[in-house]
Amino acid sequence: MSPPRRILIYGVYGSGKSTLAARLAEHLGLPWYPVDDLLWEPGWVEVPVARQRGRIEEICRRDRWIVDGAYHGWRDVPLARADLVVGLDYPRWLSFGRLLRRTVRRVRTGEEICNGNRETLGSVLSPDSILVWHVTAFGRARRRMRAWRTDPSAPPVVLLRSPAELDDWLATLPGR
Repeated sequence: MSPPRRILIYGVYGSGKSTLAARLAEHLGLPWYPVDDLLWEPGWVEVPVARQRGRIEEICRRDRWIVDGAYHGWRDVPLARADLVVGLDYPRWLSFGRLLRRTVRRVRTGEEICNGNRETLGSVLSPDSILVWHVTAFGRARRRMRAWRTDPSAPPVVLLRSPAELDDWLATLPGR
């Protein structure tokens, strides 16, 4: 089996998309393009969707890439070019627990997320909180991944339902 060269990692907030992207980039020697860096300007100003789409189109025209997400205004772009979609289809309690721990850590340490942006107590308690996004997006993300898996026109989809399944799957991938 030859390793994939264009990988879309998909899952709900907190499922571990970026962590997996970093692991795959190292293991396969592929460039990783963190989606948050493409979507957010300093001050948590969202990049207009048309510009997001242009940035993703430029990346996806390349022969080798990993992207760690796909959003409404341009989800079709990586799907059309991916050799593989890796869906992190973890239980809600697991992904939400990871997200909550990560968010608390980031608020406490002031860790930079992207382009100088940081999570704050105010952002976590706001109606636009990433914790609220998780709750509202979980079912849609899960249904979307599962639909892609059964769609013959979609790229191959590996659905992983636990960190143990992820580790087992990674062990089967050839390295660089």
